[in-house]
This record gives sequence, structure tokens and C-alpha cells, in this order.
Amino acid sequence: MVMADALHQARTCYERQSWREARDLLSQADREESLVAQDLYRLAASTYMLGDESTATDILARAHNKFLAEDDPDQAAMCAYIIGFELLSKGQAAHGGGWLARARRVLDDAGKDSAVRGYLLLPEGVRAAREGNASRAYDLFDEALAIGRRFNDKDLVAFGRMGQGRALIKMGRLSEGMALLDEVMVAVTAGDLLPTSIGNIYCSVIDACAEIFDMRRAHEWTAALERWCERQPEHLPYRGACLVRRAEILQLHGAWADAMGQAERACEQLLLPPPKPAAGTAYYQRGELHRLRGELDKAEEAYRQASELGRRPQPGLALLRLAQGDADAALGAIRRCVDEAREVNVRSRMLGAFVEILLATNDTAAARSAADELRGIAAKLDAPLLRAMSAQCDGAILVTEGDAERALGILQGAIQHWRDVEAPYEEGRTRVLIAIASRMLGDEDTASLELDSARRIFQRLGAVTEIARVNDLTSHSTSRSATHLTARELEVLGLVATGKTNRGIADELGLSEKTVARHIANIFTKLGLSSRAAATAYAYRNRLV
Repeated sequence: MVMADALHQARTCYERQSWREARDLLSQADREESLVAQDLYRLAASTYMLGDESTATDILARAHNKFLAEDDPDQAAMCAYIIGFELLSKGQAAHGGGWLARARRVLDDAGKDSAVRGYLLLPEGVRAAREGNASRAYDLFDEALAIGRRFNDKDLVAFGRMGQGRALIKMGRLSEGMALLDEVMVAVTAGDLLPTSIGNIYCSVIDACAEIFDMRRAHEWTAALERWCERQPEHLPYRGACLVRRAEILQLHGAWADAMGQAERACEQLLLPPPKPAAGTAYYQRGELHRLRGELDKAEEAYRQASELGRRPQPGLALLRLAQGDADAALGAIRRCVDEAREVNVRSRMLGAFVEILLATNDTAAARSAADELRGIAAKLDAPLLRAMSAQCDGAILVTEGDAERALGILQGAIQHWRDVEAPYEEGRTRVLIAIASRMLGDEDTASLELDSARRIFQRLGAVTEIARVNDLTSHSTSRSATHLTARELEVLGLVATGKTNRGIADELGLSEKTVARHIANIFTKLGLSSRAAATAYAYRNRLV
């Protein structure tokens, strides 16, 4: 009688999603007397929702064997499917594939037509999508959806629709894909699905939003996931991933202190045994925030930890090297990453950083090529964030090339795009470019106003490195005429304008390359320029050649 009461209490706790109490009561009952298969399944689910996936998998394996012993092949196959899918998500392809094969064999041996056959199509669809066969993935998810409808399995229907939506996005049919994902989220937010399904769908839909840079939807669904997690304070598997996404969005919107708090909490939760795959991304996000705040040593350490946890720390680490003054190391790292990046969302982020680093190393032609590719992606995805990134890159290249008038028009458009996505840091960086372009045209008043606006933005954010840059530009706000150059600097500028390298200039003037480099740095500072191309344009515009 005591055991019966304890099990009744445990099942009640499970139904009201009191995971810890359900887990503890079921564990205690299991130690006293072997649980029936369904209670083992409840114990596994409760354990999973508390973040202990490894133990949950072991319990599910027991439940699988118990369902077989109780002549319930359908539930036995479902346990095998869940184990297999979980192992696949951790990269254990052979082990996971073995469990999925076992699920199929159990159903085949029993001659069972089951909703589980639909679930078994889901990992096939995921694999097809990852291999670039989005059309095949769509068909597999469509078949799973049909099976879900036939068996009135709401969770399978939701997974099938979600898979279709993501396949459509990969096929370039963005509006259709996002419409399907929005439909799936209606079932999620209404609470019509199992808690494990809800968490997985939230994470997948938010990833899809990030994949196409739809920050409005990403913000909306991340906030919804956060509210769902808050209603289940014991619930851990999705909370860490939720915090990372939240940190990314807060960073974009300029709430850096709050973003750091979310990132640090994510690091703590995702490192709870066993460490979760998203832990590396959480540390990468910490690195990004430290870098933006000018805390370069802390950024270096966070990127190192991200790498150790399996998250490649790019493009952040390359941009850190640039901030540390090692442009060659920055270029080497980012070039390799761009060459290897295939997925559009990853490649887009790399291209933006690639352009910045290429301009810092005076490779304007390569920067233009990268910017052209980014512009094409932005046009295809029609995402405000990508349009802003693309316009900023195009404007920066035109400033470097000395085409200030064209740059100003494009950069003003970038400002509006950054405002549309509420990204103050990037707005401030764009205002600095506008100031430089205005100064090139002799409009010191506009340059001063833009630098003041940028400084206020950076001070509010705590962007130390950018504040220093603005202060340096402001301190040289006096007339940028060639009269401020020494005779030797005028000579060097003229030779730069003819296309000579530092070595060529050194040979012609009888100087060391180091001395030539110092002269060029002084010229750039005095004239408010940032590249040899801009110096050349200035020299020709002012008839110094």
C-alpha cells in the first residue's frame, strides 16, 4: 500500500511537471521495487528535464527492455528512437544509428504500423538537409507529417511541419518556410505538446531565425522560450541555450551589462555535468562582449575556453587580433575560416569581419570581392541585419578608396538599417565612417557632429576601444590640408600615389622601410586617412602628384 501511494504521488508530480519531486519519488520506488515500463519512462523523462541526459538515456534503455517484456513493441520502439536521436545529436553516429535500427526491427518483428515509423523519418530528414539535399529532406518530413496526422500524434505533426519549414528555408523559399515555423509555434505556445518536444522545437525555430538573420522573430521566440523556462524553474536542458540566444540579442540592442549576465549564467548552466554542446557558444559570446568592451585579455581567455569546448572562436578571435594590432594574424585566421565556411549564416558573419580585416591590411580589391558576395546574400535573404552589414562594408570600402561622396549616401542608408534592428554599436561605427568621409570632402562641421554622436553611443555602451578611436579622430580635427605635412611626408605621399611599395619608396629616397612606414603612419594621422588608396585619392584630388 505504501508503494502504491508513493507511485501515485510520483505520477501526480510528473503530470504537473514537478520534475525533481517526480524524479526523486520514482528513483526511491525503483530502488525498493523494480518499476513497470511506463514508470521507468516517466523517470527517464523527469531526469532528462533536470538536465541529466546521460542518466536519462540509461533509464530509457531499461524502459525499452521492460516494454518488450510487457509485450508493448510500440513503446519499446519509441524508447529506442529517443535514445538513438539523442546519441546522434551528440555526434555518436554508430551508437545512435544502432538504436534507430533496433526501433525499426522491433516494429518490423511485431508487424506494427505505428507513429514511431514517422519519428524514425525525422533523423533521415535532418541528415538529408545537412548533406544539402533540402528537397529530399522536405519529402521525408512530409511523410512524417502524414503519419502524424494518421495517428493523431500532435508532436509528430509539429516536428514534421518544423522540418518542412527548415527545408523550405534551405531551398530559398523563405516566406513559405517561416510561415510553417510560425504555425508550429502556435501549437508550442498553446502548450499542446510534450515538454521535451516544446523545448526542442523552440531551439530549432530560434536557430532557423538566426540562420536567415530574422532578428525580430529570434527576439520574439527567445523571449517566449525564456518565459516557458521561467514557468519551470527546475527545467535545465533548454535554459542554457535560451540564455545564449538572449545574450546575443541583448548585445545587438546595446544592453551589454545584461548580455554579459545572461552569457555568464549560460556558461554556468551549460557546464553542469555532463557539459552541453552549447557551452562553447556561451563562452564565445562572453569573448565577444569582452572584446567589444575593450577587455582584450578577458576576451582572449573566453575564446580559448570556447575553442576547448568545441566552438571555433571566429570571427571574434580574428577581430581581437586586429584590435591587438596584429593584422597579419587576423587576416590569416579569417581567410581560412571564410574558405571553409559553407552555411550562409556562418559565411555571412565571416564576410563582414573579412572585409574589415582586409581593409586594415590595405587589400581593397579582396575586400570589394567579399563585400559583393555579402551584398548578394543580403539581397537573397532580404534581412535588415544583413542589409545593414552589407551597406556598412560597401561604405567603408568607398571611404578607403577615397570616394567620399558615394560613401556618404550608402553609409546614411546603413545608419537607417542599423536603427531598424536597434543596433547602436554598429550605428556608432558607421557614424565614424561618415565623419571620415565628411572630413575628406572638407565638411568639418558634419564630421564633428558625427564624431560627437558616435562618442555618446560608445560611452553609453562602454566601448573603450571605439571611444579611444573617436577621441583620436577628434584631436586631429583641425584642417587636414597638405600644409600640415613636412616636405619629406609630401615626397612620400607623392610616391604612395604612384603605387610604389614601402620598399620602393625606401630605395628611391634612401631611407629604411621602417622610416617610410613611420612617415606613412604620420600622413594618415594628419590627413585623417585610413589606407593607401585613400591617400592616393587625396593626393590626386589636391594636385600633389
